[in-house]
Formats: sequence, structure tokens, C-alpha cells
Amino acid sequence: MTLPEKCDKVPVGLISGFVLPFLVALVSFLVAKGHPSLHIWLHKISEANIVTHVITLSVFPNILIFLFFNHFDMLKASKGVLGATIFWAVIVFATYFLL
Repeated sequence: MTLPEKCDKVPVGLISGFVLPFLVALVSFLVAKGHPSLHIWLHKISEANIVTHVITLSVFPNILIFLFFNHFDMLKASKGVLGATIFWAVIVFATYFLL
């Protein structure tokens, strides 16, 4: 059984679709100007009213892993990434309209 066959599972796609946005948000926090603490950084993005922008930019790299899974014909994993991305889209819409 090859590696793509082993990884072609919906949970693999779901996990990667949820973990990658957190890693991208962590990187954007780490490169933030002035090296603020996490609490201050969250307060600044909330105060600037860009929470939805930060979430959207963090989820954007899911396109890359979706295309990667599609390229290697790992359609079950692609389905998981798509499900995670739809979940993130619902979070963005809820945050935009409720905050």
C-alpha cells in the first residue's frame, strides 16, 4: 500500500484542513509588528475589526492542500479538506454578521 493510498481518508483531510489554518494564524502572530503577546494581538485584530480577514487569510492555504490531494487522486482526503473549509466559511460568516 503506497503512501497516497494510506493517507486517502476523510479524517486526514479534515485534520489537515483544521490544523493548517491554525498554523498560518500562528505564523502571522509570530511575525506581527512589535511582537505583542497573544492577548494583545487578539485585542488589536478585534479592535481593528479585521477578525474575519485574519480567519479568511488563515484558511486560504487550504486551497493548496485541496489541490495537492486532488493532484494525487486522493479524493477522500480532498473531501475532508473541503468539509473543513466549509466549516471555516460558516465561522467567517457567523463572525462577520454577529460581531
